[in-house]
Amino acid sequence: MIRTVREGHEWRHWMHDYNEGLGLVYERLVLNDYLDALVDRFDVRNVLEVPLYGMAGVSGINGVTLARRGCRITLVDWNAERLAHVRRVWRELGLEECVTLVHVADFACLPFRDRTFDLVWNWAALWYVPNPPALLREMARVTRHVVFTAMPNRWQPGYLLRKYVLDPSFFERVDERWTAIGRARRELEAAGLRLVERGVMDIPPWPDTVMPATEVLRRLGLGHERLTRRFREEGGWRWSTMDYYLGRQPSLKAAVERYTFLERAPLPWWVKLFWAHHQYVLMSRADGPAERS
Repeated sequence: MIRTVREGHEWRHWMHDYNEGLGLVYERLVLNDYLDALVDRFDVRNVLEVPLYGMAGVSGINGVTLARRGCRITLVDWNAERLAHVRRVWRELGLEECVTLVHVADFACLPFRDRTFDLVWNWAALWYVPNPPALLREMARVTRHVVFTAMPNRWQPGYLLRKYVLDPSFFERVDERWTAIGRARRELEAAGLRLVERGVMDIPPWPDTVMPATEVLRRLGLGHERLTRRFREEGGWRWSTMDYYLGRQPSLKAAVERYTFLERAPLPWWVKLFWAHHQYVLMSRADGPAERS
């Protein structure tokens, strides 16, 4: 069944307020590490993110770390207004010449030739897409080598708290079936790709509610002034990936690394599944270039 996109309007706030919060900054920086490693593993030069919208926070900046590695970035979105904001953000970063922005109304027919990109990927996006199987087939078609896709982990406590207590209306706008990452794997295998790895990512020591701490406290009935003042006071913590990219918070990565002990623990991915915020699959063409050792 083909659905209508119902993404909400939350994204507009983040295109002007770069203070994303610790949880989003953590998520983005550990994702950056993984993408950076893919450049070396598969000699990535040309990247397509389709669609660019999925992660909360500032839209369209997950490819910045790849652009700074010398990759050519193409970002696809169905929302022309958001694309205009993304262009402004990349201009602010001084990287506008590294990115191509493409407006596409129908993800079942991407405007690219077969095997155009070394890496085709998205993050937490499939449940917004009207026709995920068609998009995944297109991702397989236009990749020269690998496809990477990740979705929120429905088994972790923060997901359940958000669904049943904090924000149940959100789940009326998305297709939860696609949180089962095996569904995406099967579609990509049917399109001729093979599994390289399955895993989990974004595993800080707190649950994932996709909300600022003040809002979580308010919805739980704990948001009185004394308890939340520390999160709102001027001069309090500011967690901004954009500030890090712009050189305004050079110590941000080191601050985030203090919380990665679960992420870096040498345990099988399925042991971390209960607490991980996202699951992913990395798929490859069987006849694609060999992975670098």
